[in-house]
Amino acid sequence: MSVRFFIVLVLLPFQAMAQGFAGLGADAAGFAQPEPGTVLQFPADHGAHTDYRIEWWYLTANMTGPDGTPYGLQWTLFRSALAPRDGKGWDTPQLWMGHAAVTTPNAHHVTERRARGGIGQAGVTAAPFAAWIDDWGMEGLDLGTLRLTASGPDFAYDVQLNAKGPLVLHGLNGYSVKSAAGQASHYYSQPFYKLSGTLTLPEGAVPVTGTAWLDREWSSQPLAQDQTGWDWFSLSFDSGDKLMGFVLRGGTDYTSATWITADGTTTALPDGAFVATPLSRHSVAGRTLPVEWRVRLQEKGVDVVVKALNPDAWMATSIPYWEGPVTISGSHGGVGYLEMTGYDK
Repeated sequence: MSVRFFIVLVLLPFQAMAQGFAGLGADAAGFAQPEPGTVLQFPADHGAHTDYRIEWWYLTANMTGPDGTPYGLQWTLFRSALAPRDGKGWDTPQLWMGHAAVTTPNAHHVTERRARGGIGQAGVTAAPFAAWIDDWGMEGLDLGTLRLTASGPDFAYDVQLNAKGPLVLHGLNGYSVKSAAGQASHYYSQPFYKLSGTLTLPEGAVPVTGTAWLDREWSSQPLAQDQTGWDWFSLSFDSGDKLMGFVLRGGTDYTSATWITADGTTTALPDGAFVATPLSRHSVAGRTLPVEWRVRLQEKGVDVVVKALNPDAWMATSIPYWEGPVTISGSHGGVGYLEMTGYDK
């Protein structure tokens, strides 16, 4: 789920403006809408869905260096559309934005790219798979094996990803409901990547190994009008089991979760089953956000504390948000990622 839900850029020639959260609850007349019963098709659905208004390819990773230092990595490509069609050259209404970040226990490096579609600067192809913006890339024959690259003013990374489990469909066979009013998206993940490669930081090159999680989602109006932000968790437990859960905050909070066993078997959990309670807060960039949580999923015996590796993992991008790696302790141990949006103060 994630900032993937609110990144809707409206890029006009020589000018950019961000609609933010409000744009995702606005009417999307003319755009395609997710439909229950839709059967996702692979590899076609790895590619772009230009008749939908918004879409993302969103990868996060938990890694360690040779000395045991933990690191986090983010690579995201967002697509948004001004109109429900594709086009060639400057005629295309398709707009692209990329975010890349590396988080250490003491630093958070982040950068952003923006592009217009139709001119080769950014895009996605399904088979062979390639997602790119400028010189950043996520590329492979399919989603099973990928090379991931990005760079910013003070960091870079070049890592290899190898999937060790199946794709995971969230909700009802990939139809993921986001509100009591019925807003929804098509949503699947590849949460079973093993990772190896190199981070380049101001201190020098660091070889890393770890795990990664890719989320794929597309929709046209994924939020209800009264929803103002969300808290999204991807948790990988030492047992091999995994949990994706989110809280959409609004007049009445709405939750959803997917339990994923080590072999990729999934259980979709209804609104109210996933419970996330803030334990402690931290001030960053003029906002006060919860950076330590108690997360419970009674049906699976989960009662854990989820704590930020670096509380200052603030994404100072066009639409700012918090995103960073977390540690897990309690009934289950492990690592994961947390994203928080809509905290204005």
